[in-house]
Amino acid sequence: MVIVEPVCQRGRDPVVSRPAYLTLGEQFTAALSALLGWGPVRAAQSRLKEWGLTGRVAVTAVPYLWLLVFFLAPFLIVLKISFSSVEIAMPPFAPLVQWASDKVMLVRLNLGNFMFLWEDSLYLSALLNSLKMAAVSTMLALLIGYPMAYGIARSERHWRNILLMLVMLPFWTSFLLRVYAWIGLLGRNSPVNQLLVWLGLIDEPGSLLQTDWAVYIGIVYSYLPFMVLPLYTAIEKLDMTLLEAASDLGCRPTRAFLSITLPLTREGIVAGCMLVFIPATGEFVIPSLLGGPDSLMIGRVLWEEFFNNRDWPVASAVAIVLLLLLVGPIMLFQRAQQAAGGVHR
Repeated sequence: MVIVEPVCQRGRDPVVSRPAYLTLGEQFTAALSALLGWGPVRAAQSRLKEWGLTGRVAVTAVPYLWLLVFFLAPFLIVLKISFSSVEIAMPPFAPLVQWASDKVMLVRLNLGNFMFLWEDSLYLSALLNSLKMAAVSTMLALLIGYPMAYGIARSERHWRNILLMLVMLPFWTSFLLRVYAWIGLLGRNSPVNQLLVWLGLIDEPGSLLQTDWAVYIGIVYSYLPFMVLPLYTAIEKLDMTLLEAASDLGCRPTRAFLSITLPLTREGIVAGCMLVFIPATGEFVIPSLLGGPDSLMIGRVLWEEFFNNRDWPVASAVAIVLLLLLVGPIMLFQRAQQAAGGVHR
């Protein structure tokens, strides 16, 4: 005789027996809890709280300490050298603070280095040329990078990681080797010249090296991933229902792109432009290897002043002026980020 008893029970699932061993994360959590519960550690925590040093302050202090050591301290050293005078010594500059006697301290600030930059047209032309080449390279990178980022963001989900890996693939090779490779690609008998002759764009092959176009190609190729990645992040977060609604209302694709897609991805555009423009302004390797004598940029001037002329005060003054000029774009970038954050909130 078989008795079937229907059971209708709603509640918690039966307890499933867990394995006796702990995972690596659970072991780390247990060890950390034991360490925080240790007597000396708890005493140190209470003493730090009395001083106002909580855990949140300790965590935020790490990046500030990093900036203090690796940014502010080198900046102050360069600023100090920019106000000194050149000397034939090691290091090749005079100290700012000297003791005239036991109780008299003499501070000498040489403002002639900054005045010399204004009087000599070489530095002004090199600075303006650097800003021009960085701006043109940034615009070219934007024109190339935006369609790439848009195509990656609108591709199938299983293809996106592969396409992003292909964008980042050049970083797996040395930056110097990649620039040297363009010397062979832009030479007189290079495949690029042969392609231009075959297309009928030029009559005879000519070397593209030591020209501004070679510098533009090198900068755009080297910094293009810095443009694509912020644009991809901004486009990937774009709500496609807005474009569908615009299409239903009779908006053309071009106008929908200019009115919806472009404004909503402004944050990525600004971020990509800043990530390309700022390092391209002080670029040294690409103009030295691919550019000619007319492709004078501020990075080459700094190199010549530091290592050839050994005029460290003037070179430091050039670096300070360049940094002050780049503060403006950085502030615009931060302001655009804050504005975008306020709109999203």
